[in-house]
Amino acid sequence: MTTTAGPVRACGPVLHPRVCAVATAVSCLVHVWLAAAGHHGVWLGVLMVAMAAVCVPCTVHVWRHSRVGALHQVTVTAVLMAVLHAALLLGMAGAGHAHGGGPSSYVPDTSGAARLLLVIGLEMTTAMLAATLVARLRRQPDPA
Repeated sequence: MTTTAGPVRACGPVLHPRVCAVATAVSCLVHVWLAAAGHHGVWLGVLMVAMAAVCVPCTVHVWRHSRVGALHQVTVTAVLMAVLHAALLLGMAGAGHAHGGGPSSYVPDTSGAARLLLVIGLEMTTAMLAATLVARLRRQPDPA
């Protein structure tokens, strides 16, 4: 059976696509949660909700049919998000460090860096799951 988005998986791995879809859904939920928290301003909040809304159809396609096109989109998007968050992390590298302005015992707040590292880890895990699922699907014989 074929659809406009590509061939539908008749058989093959079941757990791997489910884990990949759940990781993608968790990423969507984290973005919506962060947008609702309002710590990033209105325009970034709207952007995060829009990005999550764009990812939901891919999550459904991965869960139901493991379409390679959706898996490619998940992989590319997750890698781009990891790169973006890494750039944000590197941009704040010296944010708490000051010479002459504060006491020598000043310890910068690293909670923002820890959160960015968690997001980077989530995105890289999602990308790895999607990429390995594509490789796995390409190795199995064609059901036709």
